[in-house]
Amino acid sequence: MKTSITNILLKLLHAGGLAALLFGLPTANAAELWIGGATVDITPEKPVALSGLRNLRISKKVEAPLTATALALESRNGDNRLDTAIIVSCDIVAIRQGVLEKVREKVKQKSKDIDTEKIFLSATHTHAAPVTTEDRYTIPEHGVMKPAEYTGFMTDKVADAIVQSWQQRRPGKVGWGQGQAVIAHNRRITYADGTTKMTGPTNTPDFRAIEGYEDHNLDVLFFWDQQDRLIGTAINVPCPAQHVHGSNINADFWHPVRNKLREQHGKNLFVLAWTGAAGDQMPVPRYDQSANARMRKLRGDLTPLEEMARRIVNAWEDTYEVAQKDKRADSVLRHCVKEIELPMRKVTETEATEARKEAAKYTKNPAERWNHLWHQDVVNRYEAQQAGTAKPYKMELHVLRLGDVAIATNDFELFTDYGIQIKARSPAVQTFVIQLAGPGTYIPTERAVRGGSYSAVIQSNRVGPEGGQVLVNQTVETIKSLWLNTK
Repeated sequence: MKTSITNILLKLLHAGGLAALLFGLPTANAAELWIGGATVDITPEKPVALSGLRNLRISKKVEAPLTATALALESRNGDNRLDTAIIVSCDIVAIRQGVLEKVREKVKQKSKDIDTEKIFLSATHTHAAPVTTEDRYTIPEHGVMKPAEYTGFMTDKVADAIVQSWQQRRPGKVGWGQGQAVIAHNRRITYADGTTKMTGPTNTPDFRAIEGYEDHNLDVLFFWDQQDRLIGTAINVPCPAQHVHGSNINADFWHPVRNKLREQHGKNLFVLAWTGAAGDQMPVPRYDQSANARMRKLRGDLTPLEEMARRIVNAWEDTYEVAQKDKRADSVLRHCVKEIELPMRKVTETEATEARKEAAKYTKNPAERWNHLWHQDVVNRYEAQQAGTAKPYKMELHVLRLGDVAIATNDFELFTDYGIQIKARSPAVQTFVIQLAGPGTYIPTERAVRGGSYSAVIQSNRVGPEGGQVLVNQTVETIKSLWLNTK
């Protein structure tokens, strides 16, 4: 009898019911789910400086348009609104400082009905999209759309997409599922002396290992209207879309993914592209490149982007076949927004001395502005640290519960190990981790810091491994709270 009672209590705890019994809290009662989506073109109308690399690149043409896709979710009990979320995926490198604030302000001007606190943006991290900050490159005065001008244009479009998605929301259904697609490849290569190099060679005698884990799971949400017509999807790939590095505007592998899905499921299908925890990943294999190229040729001379799209769409279709058997019109929606503080990575005296020396090399060369600022920022942080004025990194965390699914954001290029920790410890049946919902600096693991190289050196990080663990713990605790307390 004792075992039976214990099992019942454990089941109630998992469902959030025990909290209700003990503290009189309401359980996660199902509610009607309203869904809306909209896609807008955010391709610049003039040449722009492209973001993602140290050197200045001015766009020459548009190879594949950039888009922003908004998803509006609302849970209702009759006419009573219970909670909302508006999520926007953008074909840019990161959500730089001030972009979200601009979008929220513009949405406020367009609609009084939207809770702008419940809006968040994320980036696909294409390296063929415009720069959105003023200070990183010395950009020509004429003939080029300046970052501030593009940011104004882009945030106007994103605000329009948000309002459209909100206005188009209707009662609908949601489903979820998981497939597998090999897109991510860990790009940190470890050698015999214990050092690591980002995108280092593997065809050398001293190559020993790929440094970290690769997550090949494809997490997918599906959205239907009340007549069971598919209207949208959100796809979580733990890999940045950064295969393209040239001088042309390009949405990278997400462009052929969207095209293929719309060919098969309707031209108005909205597709949200979410980048999972992938700070140490890239969509390029570090070995077996010849075998990979041969298979692409045999498949019909596919480009690398077409091959990635083939894998994602195949995994999506495989998942869809199963997930559509379990459509939910009454899934609980809970959206928690909170500011968390993460400890900054400490700058050592040796790191500061070296950074000061490197910054001095580039001070008088406008073409090397990116490199100068990269090192000078370390010096500035060290001086603030020594003066006692350094402050923790403040991050806006969004955590959603959508039925049995958890969705959690972070600002960073978060190394995959942290995403795996969040997924492994989450009480949800399925957990989506969305990185690059902010400026996009790296958070490396302790192992990566020991190995060194770009992405793990002090210049690459404002938040280090200690802060990464705080982020994991805060995220997991917030997810758990949505499973225990439904107020």
